[in-house]
Amino acid sequence: MEKTFGEILERVRSKRPLVHHITNIVVANDNANCMLAVGALPVMAYAREEVEEMVAQAQALVINLGTLTGEVVESAILAARKANEVGIPVILDPVGAGATSFRTQSALQVLETAKVSVLRGNRAEIASLLGMRALVRGVESGEVEESPCAIVEKASLRFGTVVAITGEVDWVSDGKRVIRVFNGHPLLTKVTGTGCMATSLCGAFCGVEKDFLMATAAALSFLGVCAEKAAPFSLGPASFRNHLFDMMYKVDGDTFARMARFEVESL
Repeated sequence: MEKTFGEILERVRSKRPLVHHITNIVVANDNANCMLAVGALPVMAYAREEVEEMVAQAQALVINLGTLTGEVVESAILAARKANEVGIPVILDPVGAGATSFRTQSALQVLETAKVSVLRGNRAEIASLLGMRALVRGVESGEVEESPCAIVEKASLRFGTVVAITGEVDWVSDGKRVIRVFNGHPLLTKVTGTGCMATSLCGAFCGVEKDFLMATAAALSFLGVCAEKAAPFSLGPASFRNHLFDMMYKVDGDTFARMARFEVESL
């Protein structure tokens, strides 16, 4: 599978998938640069008047609910339905679900009105969508009683999609298998929007690989490998951010395959 992860990365570089983003204003620039660095093409289009036309040209749709408004929800649903119609994957990042009822209900509305291919969030966000007790502070994960393994399994079965919970260890499940990804570095938690970058990378990898469980695990492992290679050159969060983009550009398929650390389990 290590070789397969590397092959998916090389496919992103050769096919250059266009990833349509409806993302948040805090991280839009970093999301776009992340796509260019890995070899994909970004487009940020939010207006209801154009999202269906734009998504029809894309190979993946990323919906990030970080800076939420009613208009963003309407655009997200229009775009997701169009993505289903043209057969491209939809990746949903329910940023801050559980912090307010508006965020939780908006994420559930997207999940209920369109087919979502990948749901990626932190442990508290995904638990909140399942109605579990979770303490969410702003957009940061808080206390949750259930284990990440139990949450990704339940969420995958409930919503009929691949579910990823990112953290010190990343957990990915399609309801039948669970992949634990061990790559990463603590500096990822000191830079705004690295979780959003993970969602964007899921979009790029799912844009070229139909096994969305494999594509999602590969995307999260790739971000972790780039972080591991960037950290030794960094003085702190600011220089780490720059080196992280450099590594997304420089890490090749063979290096990625050699450094990827993960385990696959059947449920």
